[in-house]
Amino acid sequence: MNANLQLIAESLKLDGFAFAQAKQMDAALREAGLTDWDSFAQSWNDLGIDGYMADGGRYRRRRYAAFAAAQGEITRKPHQPHYQSRDYNPLNGGLERWFAPVTSAIGAHPAMRAILRACFDLFDGLTPADAKPAAWHVEIHQFRIEARAGEHGLPTPEGLHRDGVDWVLVLLVARENVASGMTSIHDLLKQNIGNFTLTQPMDAAFVDDSRVYHGVTPVEPLDPSRPAYRDVLVVTFRR
Repeated sequence: MNANLQLIAESLKLDGFAFAQAKQMDAALREAGLTDWDSFAQSWNDLGIDGYMADGGRYRRRRYAAFAAAQGEITRKPHQPHYQSRDYNPLNGGLERWFAPVTSAIGAHPAMRAILRACFDLFDGLTPADAKPAAWHVEIHQFRIEARAGEHGLPTPEGLHRDGVDWVLVLLVARENVASGMTSIHDLLKQNIGNFTLTQPMDAAFVDDSRVYHGVTPVEPLDPSRPAYRDVLVVTFRR
């Protein structure tokens, strides 16, 4: 685990979450092999509407993929549905949701591979030896949350929540013409223990899903006459 990841690991162990600013994440990911961030980020311009929003919203675009991650090997799994129980997602849970797959080019992109390698090093390193799986089940979600005049975009429409996994990364890819979008972290009694806002590309939130809840406030356009959106990559690791 490189030195930048080690600092994140220490915060995760102590608090159950970590906020890593872009400079630190850039250094950590470059050590893991990050290149060509710009073409990676541009792929968020090619996401389809999430048609499963139980609130009727049309403000979320996404793509999805699943991987297996083991020591020295990260392998993409056949395309599959995303499933969460209603215990974890009372708004959209309880059914298999089939999203458009992450493209082959982005799934194999050096930026994506660097992110997955860094996550494996961090999350596997934080997991006790007797609890480590032979291979982690990894899910990745490309999200774009759009905001319009009179219509806020909801990064977490299910509200304050846990994801039903072991570890979570939320990595900011782009933030265009939006206000708010503050991340809040709460303990298992739902007492607030941290707040921060991802504002720069590569700002990141790391979460120990067994220890904390997380949520993000709605985003709204600064200038309603211009496109307004918040792009993130969400990566989850589950045993």
